[in-house]
Amino acid sequence: MGDESDWSYPGDGEGPVHEVEIPPFRIGSRAVTNRQFAEFVSATGWRSDAERYGWSFVFGGQLPDDFPPTRGVDGAPWWRQVMGADWSHPEGPQSDTSDRFEHPVVHVSWDDAQAYCAWAGGRLPTEAEWEVAARGGLEGHPFPWGDVLEPDGGHRMNVFQGEFPGGNTGADGYFGTAPVDTFGPNGYGLYNVCGNVWEWCSDWLDLGYYRTSPVQAPAGRATGTVRVQRGGSYLCHESYCRRYRVSARFGSGPDSSSSNVGLRMAADI
Repeated sequence: MGDESDWSYPGDGEGPVHEVEIPPFRIGSRAVTNRQFAEFVSATGWRSDAERYGWSFVFGGQLPDDFPPTRGVDGAPWWRQVMGADWSHPEGPQSDTSDRFEHPVVHVSWDDAQAYCAWAGGRLPTEAEWEVAARGGLEGHPFPWGDVLEPDGGHRMNVFQGEFPGGNTGADGYFGTAPVDTFGPNGYGLYNVCGNVWEWCSDWLDLGYYRTSPVQAPAGRATGTVRVQRGGSYLCHESYCRRYRVSARFGSGPDSSSSNVGLRMAADI
């Protein structure tokens, strides 16, 4: 696990590189879709955190030109607080998922993700499980396929193309999320482990954890304030967020949500 190359962000706690031993487990080949999450909501009546709070964060570039002014995030004004944005209204009340049933569900908090997994008979992967699965059998490479972001000029993941934040060319075919089986799978048959949407893991994020973590099935600290997210999203760009890599780490509060965060389910064997 981990990375200490020029690709990495030392402040994210990506190093040191270290070995782990993970017992066998199952993990979804694809992220959970809007269709699957809708089935969960229909069966349980679950109200997501975004629905209970009445808003969620949406990337400003996805909003219509005539969208009313909204509050931005200090230091990251491209993130807008949109009232009525939630998993079934990804860009606010004027939007829906009718043409995105096979896209990853977004605007789900860690708490929402936990609830979905419990209903579906699984759980969130640990950070170590996620990285083992995302690497697809390769070691020491930043991407599931090797060292080059776009081998022979071909796109292998859904990330921001152009000049962030206002100049997305959509060169990889997508301006927002892509269907969960877009692009080719990694060596273990997993799709879109990098790019598209961040994926929640079960661990509390600890930037110093790798220095003392156990070799056997590390599962993170017992307490914390921020939960781990892995894989990057369609908004990652080398100019500010080079976290579309198998070793990259990020995190948010367990009740937070946004238009680029989803989940992939794991399960015991």
